[in-house]
Amino acid sequence: MRWLLALLALLSVPAAAQKRIALTFDDVPRGRGAFLSPDERTRLLIAGLRRAGVRQAAFFVNSGKMTDPAADQRRINSYAAAGHVLANHSATHPALSDVTPQAYLADIDRAELWLRTQKGHRAWFRYPYLNEGRKDKAKRDAVRAGLAARGLRNGYVTADGYDWHLEALAVKAVADGKSIDRAALRNLYVETQVGAAEFADALARKATGGSPAHVLLLHETDLAALYIGDLVAALKSKGWQIVTADAAYADPIAEEATRYDTPSAQGTLTEMLAWAKGLPAPRWYERNDEALLTRLFDDRVLHAPTPTTSAKP
Repeated sequence: MRWLLALLALLSVPAAAQKRIALTFDDVPRGRGAFLSPDERTRLLIAGLRRAGVRQAAFFVNSGKMTDPAADQRRINSYAAAGHVLANHSATHPALSDVTPQAYLADIDRAELWLRTQKGHRAWFRYPYLNEGRKDKAKRDAVRAGLAARGLRNGYVTADGYDWHLEALAVKAVADGKSIDRAALRNLYVETQVGAAEFADALARKATGGSPAHVLLLHETDLAALYIGDLVAALKSKGWQIVTADAAYADPIAEEATRYDTPSAQGTLTEMLAWAKGLPAPRWYERNDEALLTRLFDDRVLHAPTPTTSAKP
């Protein structure tokens, strides 16, 4: 009876007051990670999402990164067969600030040519590195126009916890033969991603007066495969409802993705909104800092605190 009362209470909360978030995974397909083969990762990630009750996540694909095309396509198809959706993350993952708009759009076209033949395809494009040209507004606007002409929508994110850096630290620690506290790694991964969601929602409420359907940026990593169930449980314990990527990108906040002129087009949509509304810093999550995350990893996961320079002579 208690669970029924809790459910009824949740359903009575207006949608704008609820915390809603979709899960998305970049850089598919990735190679071997810290602990798992690519095939093991895919199986665990699909199973973990299913057990956690996540009906639909989005996987953003780099079609030109397939080092083993048959195996990589099989893994990508497995995500779609499980009910998840596939979208464009470019063919080769270039940074827009490093190439011309024409070359960048050609790379997107190469990926889209393959993706639109795949089950579960969505006409969304996510900028590699979330880089929309940084301070080059002419380049930003040229690509935005190119995407619109192609019928591609911005696959923006609102919350980012630098999970890719935690994975890179784990890979390096394994390669260096260091002892990893796996329970501590799980806890650091989960709390960092939940913290990113909480920060993004608080910032969005300040900027817009409400809580949009959020989009969490994750990557197809071993950490995600191993700990996605723990992450979803932790999000739910904080009052988050996991929604589909389709539902998140149908939120009215999606219209804001190309509306504002900000000092630097790189980062989350919530950061862009905060800039546009004139909100003071911090406009980004404190753990979106490689040095800080490295210190936390060394201290908590390797139990080897990062040396600091002493102020004493």
